[in-house]
This record gives sequence, C-alpha cells and structure tokens, in this order.
Amino acid sequence: MKVALGVSGGIAAYKAAEIVRLLQDRGIRVQVIMTHAAQEFVRPLTFAALSGEKVITDMFATGNEPANIDSAIEHIAVAQSIDVLLVAPATADIIGKFAQGIANDFLSTLYLATTAPVIIAPAMNVNMWNHPATQVNLEILRKRAVRIVDPGTGYLACGMTGAGRLAENEAIVAVTLEALGASQELAGETVLITAGPTRERIDPVRYLTNRSSGRMGYALA
Repeated sequence: MKVALGVSGGIAAYKAAEIVRLLQDRGIRVQVIMTHAAQEFVRPLTFAALSGEKVITDMFATGNEPANIDSAIEHIAVAQSIDVLLVAPATADIIGKFAQGIANDFLSTLYLATTAPVIIAPAMNVNMWNHPATQVNLEILRKRAVRIVDPGTGYLACGMTGAGRLAENEAIVAVTLEALGASQELAGETVLITAGPTRERIDPVRYLTNRSSGRMGYALA
C-alpha cells in the first residue's frame, strides 16, 4: 500500500515527519509532496531520508534536471500509484485550492488527478479556521467525501489559544489506516489458503465433491 503525504506551508509541517514514520511502521510506503511554502519550514532532505522515496517539490523539472515527458506527467503517474492522498498539515490555502479546483502546483494538481480516498488534517490560526470562507471550503470538501481530521484546541504557534492546532499524529494515522482498509489485525501472520475441489469420503467407494476451479483461492494467494 502507498500513501502520498502532502505537506503544505505551516509551522506544523515538522510534525509530518513523525506521520511518515508511523505509517512506515505499519508497512506502508510513503511518498511526500511538499509545497513551496512547506519547504520554508522543513527541508525536502528530511522526508527523503525518512521515507526512502523521492520527495516531489515542484510541478516540473527544475535546475539542472532535464525536462522530459516523465516530469511533465508525473502527477498522473503518482495519482495512479497511490491508495490514499493525505495532506497534513493542510493550510487554508491548500484547502481553498482543493475546494475550488485550482491546480497551480503539484499537490493541488494531484488532488484533481487521483481517484484515491483523500484525507486532510487542517492546521492554522484560530481566526483563519473560523473564517466563513474556510468553513465553506471545508463543507464543499466534505460533500465530495473528503475525510477531514478536525484540528485540536489549545495554544497555537501564533500565541493565540483556540481551534486550529494539527490533530494528534496517531489520530491522523488511524483515519488513514481506516481509509486503506488496513486494520493490521493480520500483520505478520502467515495464512494457508487451499484451492480447488474437495472430496469427503462416505465409504471406500463413494465420496462427495464439488466442481471448484480453484481460481478464487489462487487470486487470494
């Protein structure tokens, strides 16, 4: 299973590193997508080292990287390869982009391109959280079946107290696992699957059987 973790530009961006670790502890691959603003708080190298995956920081090839068809349609390739898109922290900016269909960076474009379940964990100033525009955008996303992990209440980095603090990492991961259908109850277990027809002896001559092809068992295995 693979999760795309979108990290947008808020002070809570550093907490996303722990989310990567918690997901990996459950055997889940994590690829991180960072907005430009997120890179002001955490360097891409941090997530690359933790995840072991390429960290996507731009829509197109930059610097000395050659421009090619792979970089031009990378958002489509990622969209098709993931099982869940998780954005944590999700700022008011990225929430607004998702709600209004604005696709002007990799993360917002990925949201439009993927058919995987989407989860956002908002984090922002209390006044920004309570603003009608933010609440309208959240309601739009809820109607599109986007799962929202509501922020906690407490002391915020801006010095104010109220709603807007990023939800606890464990709560965010729990919602992600639910979306993946990964309760992990069978993690580490070895399962024996039998396939094909069975025969139950009645006596030395007769038996009961069925015409099972075994295809279901082979598919499960």
